Amino acid sequence: MQYISTRGGITAVPFTETVKMGLATDGGLLLPRTIPRVDRSTFESWQGLSYQDLAFEVMARFIDDIPVSDLKALIKRSYEPFDHPDIAPLVHLDGLHILELFHGPTLAFKDIALQFLGNLFEYLLRRDDSFMNIIGATSGDTGSAAIYGVRGKERLNIFILHPHGRVSPIQERQMTSVTDANVFNIAIQGTFDDGQSIVKDIFGDVAFKGRYHLGAINSINWARILAQVVYYVASCLHITSHENDRATTFAVPTGNFGDIFAGYIAKKMLPEGCISKLVLATNANDILARMINQGDYSLGPVIATSSPSMDIQAASNFERYLYYLLDSSPQHVVAAMARFKEQGSLQLEDCLGHIRRDFVAVSVTEEEVLQTITECYRNHGYILDPHTAVGVRAALQQRAQGIPTVCLATAHPAKFAATVEQAIGRPLDLPASLAALLDLPTRCEIMAADRQQIQTYIANHALHR
Repeated sequence: MQYISTRGGITAVPFTETVKMGLATDGGLLLPRTIPRVDRSTFESWQGLSYQDLAFEVMARFIDDIPVSDLKALIKRSYEPFDHPDIAPLVHLDGLHILELFHGPTLAFKDIALQFLGNLFEYLLRRDDSFMNIIGATSGDTGSAAIYGVRGKERLNIFILHPHGRVSPIQERQMTSVTDANVFNIAIQGTFDDGQSIVKDIFGDVAFKGRYHLGAINSINWARILAQVVYYVASCLHITSHENDRATTFAVPTGNFGDIFAGYIAKKMLPEGCISKLVLATNANDILARMINQGDYSLGPVIATSSPSMDIQAASNFERYLYYLLDSSPQHVVAAMARFKEQGSLQLEDCLGHIRRDFVAVSVTEEEVLQTITECYRNHGYILDPHTAVGVRAALQQRAQGIPTVCLATAHPAKFAATVEQAIGRPLDLPASLAALLDLPTRCEIMAADRQQIQTYIANHALHR
């Protein structure tokens, strides 16, 4: 399997090179040259597989430069820290199915990809006798999951930028209480979009990237998307097996477009009709909802909400979808992204027919988030975190008669206790792993959202030869 850039400026590379490259050297994002298709008989043969064995079957179709035994071992090791035997279990609530993706070490869906990616990085660096400095920006959960994925690993340093004061207290603690020598937390005085822009600009410095062997752990790294495709396939298999349905709708709370893009890849990969509809759910930061509903992909101010991991305007994975939307034309992608960088907007009204075949979208207010958490608890005794509540609210608005809907539960509710407790009217019990954070020492640098200052800090603390 060969991988290409959305901007067309690189020679096709194998999977392991995409992992190490992160962001393509031409500034684009990496995609498989073709998306492998799975026929109906193969799909049905996967019924009954463990999550780990299914992950191998899915990933092996995109990876042909890691020996089978090594890939299986990487997958097995990556899911050992999870506290549920199904890894991503489904909970059934009166026609809605909650896909719990928070059973990993940091209690967020990012663990499913980042435990795998951390082990993959370590494997490749040992194989190649090399080193890597990982740089990433986080709106909350990616940072802690990335840190837990690589903490203490040899040949790896990690630098994570988060917006100072704009993540939940628990999210901040999960990052800053990790004081391993290879972990560097940077709180920037700005928004997530500021941090993400700084990271992309640093990766765009080709000489710096080469000297310090920079690696990406944000969802710009294709391996992140690939690992997330697996739970869409697992959910479709479960629904097919238990409800005799062959079509499943997915409701996905999203800010950076990575999680729902994994669903888009799964839809293109699986037999026709396995995935009926992808419902994109946003909070008040609704750039993606406006894109789908109006063809308007334009920046606005970042609004602080109770679902901070989605408080994003420029979605870093949108360029991957744009590539398909613009007929897989790198030239059109380059022109569009240059226009977006200059003007802060893209008008895609001419593409609305195509967009609406792929997605529907709902923007959810803060009042609706609280109401959804309250009603779900009152009616089912089930507690949603605010991000998951955004997805559930969108699912309820878009639910079609007779088609099962899977709502992605992206974080444990205790990570956002203040909002949840307000909605359900009682205190939450913290899981032991979160309660233990409260007494741990922390380490973090607070810095201006200044690329040069941050790049200098990275150079002073990076691994190098």
